[in-house]
Amino acid sequence: MAAAPPQQPMLIRVVETDRARKLKLSSRPASVDALIKIIKEQLEIDLDFSLLYEDPDFDGKLTSLADIEELPEKAVVHISLSEDSSSTASTDLLSDVSSPERLSRWPQGPFPVPTFAFDVELKLQHGNAEYERSNRHLKLTRDLKHDILEKLASTMYSFKAYPSDKEIAKAAEALVAKHPCLKEAGSETGWNGWKNSIKFKMGNYRTKMRRAGCQEVTVNAGKRSRSNPDNEPSHSNIKRPKRAEVNFLPNFPQGKDPSSLDQLRQAIVEEVKKAEKNLPLIRKLMETTFPLRRQTIVMSCPPVKELLDLWPALKMESELYAEFQRITNQNLPNTFYAELDRHLPRLMTLFRQKASKTGKTADALAEILRIHDEQEIHDIHTKRTTVLHALPVYLREDVSGFFRTCTDEPDELELDGVEMALFTVISDHDTTSPVHYQPVKISVVIESDAVVSLPRFGEAFLVMFGLIYALHLSYPKALTNTLEFTQKILLGLESGKLSPRLQTLKNDLVM
Repeated sequence: MAAAPPQQPMLIRVVETDRARKLKLSSRPASVDALIKIIKEQLEIDLDFSLLYEDPDFDGKLTSLADIEELPEKAVVHISLSEDSSSTASTDLLSDVSSPERLSRWPQGPFPVPTFAFDVELKLQHGNAEYERSNRHLKLTRDLKHDILEKLASTMYSFKAYPSDKEIAKAAEALVAKHPCLKEAGSETGWNGWKNSIKFKMGNYRTKMRRAGCQEVTVNAGKRSRSNPDNEPSHSNIKRPKRAEVNFLPNFPQGKDPSSLDQLRQAIVEEVKKAEKNLPLIRKLMETTFPLRRQTIVMSCPPVKELLDLWPALKMESELYAEFQRITNQNLPNTFYAELDRHLPRLMTLFRQKASKTGKTADALAEILRIHDEQEIHDIHTKRTTVLHALPVYLREDVSGFFRTCTDEPDELELDGVEMALFTVISDHDTTSPVHYQPVKISVVIESDAVVSLPRFGEAFLVMFGLIYALHLSYPKALTNTLEFTQKILLGLESGKLSPRLQTLKNDLVM
């Protein structure tokens, strides 16, 4: 009797609603149920779900996994949460849920030069060997250069549609570093010409994606031209990511349109009203309707109150943080608190050094630190509250109109004209104190409306930051430095673009 063929290992990418994880299996599971059990155990998922997989026979379109033998040895599976039969949304409406278009931000460090087509890689391999032997550059044909630029543009677009000049330069530099035969003999850097070529190629690639119907670039079509002389100028009101958003304006899921997605939006509204909310269902519906929400926010720019009436789940902390992860591919609370807590000792040292000097800033810091030192409890929440109050003062920002204190719920008169602020509601009457450690609550106010209230200052600050991203709002001028510190230094989003003041603080933190 012939021996049974050896079992081949499997590599599976498991896509959830807010993240994707890799799973290595020594052999193919006996059944789909066995695979589900393995995923539940190894990835610690305590929910019932079925599996969809990206079917290579249909260009990667999602297909229900009914037979384990259908799954390739290297596969991408999507978790489809099982919902209650009494839920307001049907399984027909929730089918074909697609993950965000981008799963990675622009890489830190050197740009990852992609692997080109086999014939291109072969030519570059011979060219690099010849360059190492004789220092002779590769003679580029038009077709070869086109293939290299096309692949580079595709890879760069997978990170962002509008890379900066510095990011394009990094891609050109990395290309020549990996393939020295492509160095330009007459260039000071060896890659300046490549940088210009990539820049033009990215423009052409965006045009290609626009014609294919990619919403992120289609939104900027229709500007002034010879055939449309009355349209707005081509460089005005460009809608593009401002703060390292990865999924800025994604396309609708396959088979979905504004009407079908709005039905799901209405289901979210009804579910949020319930005393016992179906949180997995809300999460799945919010994931599916993400493209509709971004289109409304970015293209229509309605008032915040109207937006939150349309999408009330954004007032829930868990859903707001999930939305931030959809936009940036980053876990907001985990990263923020980990980095803030890591820098707490050094920040407190810097604040005390500044407070020991003379001047208005020193006096304000000294008062905050005096109140901090008088506290009986110095837990992590106390330290966070102190640092978040002291940071804008240290950065010379006037927060008198932004961090406000009141003894009762702020009324319409107090809220009138407030663009954005944190109102600390206290039980005593010491409203002149710059910091309070036992407030009744902290209200996040945006566009004269108390959006949500939190028990701690750090949580309110973080929710406000998340809402700025989720609702595509500009940073308030009074707190620009503090919010950019949060974005660029704590969260590492576009950390290469720092103002002189923030660069100095960053340097001081690592000393």
